[in-house]
Amino acid sequence: MNGRFRNPIATATIRRDDVLRTLRLQLDAGPDRFPSRPIPVVGLTGAAFAAPPASGLRLTWLGHGTTLVELDGRRFLTDPVWSERISPSSAVGPRRFFAPPIGLDDLPELDAVLISHDHYDHLDMASIVRLTRGSAAFVLPLGVGAHLERWGVAADRIRELDWDQSSRFGDVEVAATPARHFSGRGLTDRDATLWCSFAISGPRHRVFYSGDSGDFDEFLRIGSERGPFDASLMSAGSYGPTWPDVHMTPEELVRAHLELRAALLIPVHWATFNLAFHPWNEPVLRAAAEAARLGARMAVPRPGQALEPAALPELDEGWWR
Repeated sequence: MNGRFRNPIATATIRRDDVLRTLRLQLDAGPDRFPSRPIPVVGLTGAAFAAPPASGLRLTWLGHGTTLVELDGRRFLTDPVWSERISPSSAVGPRRFFAPPIGLDDLPELDAVLISHDHYDHLDMASIVRLTRGSAAFVLPLGVGAHLERWGVAADRIRELDWDQSSRFGDVEVAATPARHFSGRGLTDRDATLWCSFAISGPRHRVFYSGDSGDFDEFLRIGSERGPFDASLMSAGSYGPTWPDVHMTPEELVRAHLELRAALLIPVHWATFNLAFHPWNEPVLRAAAEAARLGARMAVPRPGQALEPAALPELDEGWWR
């Protein structure tokens, strides 16, 4: 519509007149938006990925929306962000709580990098440029490829998808599925590119990554048509009064996970940057309570801690409580 993408239902995104209110809320929020002690990171080297996962599915959350998904012999990296700040400037903007668990150059060879939308905390130019040293394809929603081409990524490595379109990597399918969000990296390009979630489906395993999304009925459809999933990587956090429809509350997140028919919930998109007004660990505290109430299976790994949903390691819940 008018050269802009839109959500299938009415969706309130942050308006220009909300910017000052948002800044005031940021300034008034308490110190509990930041961890009181260092986040316990599991440091990794390339050797950690030398052997394939025994079960065929391994998920390694590296911080914020970045997860290394090893599924049925293929490797995918979601929304890679290695920069210190998520901002147009390296001098200002939200700063990382912890250094990435692994260096970009130490990552194993990837089949594809999956980008859910073009916001700075999901599309990081410096990380994308470094990742072009490998042979990975870049799978992303409509319009986002133009950013990558400006940064020097070869057009034949870019695969743009509309909702419900897919790209194949051997016998693994990556489908761009709907999300309820918005896009833009400046003042004039609001909704000029599409946003999405991803369903990764192999012959033995399936994983869903929500990207950023508010709550809507599409989760039911995705679960019905593409599920069940072995795990859902659901974006927790960043909910607040000035963007009520484009991020889920923790309770909505757990319900969406169940609608997706996913077996294991892994919260992502939290504990890495201060992007909201709630305490840094509130999203997972509330999600854990709701998961317990509804009988949903949930795991909260430390950054860099690999999980195989078929055989979960013992997890230290104390680190985030």
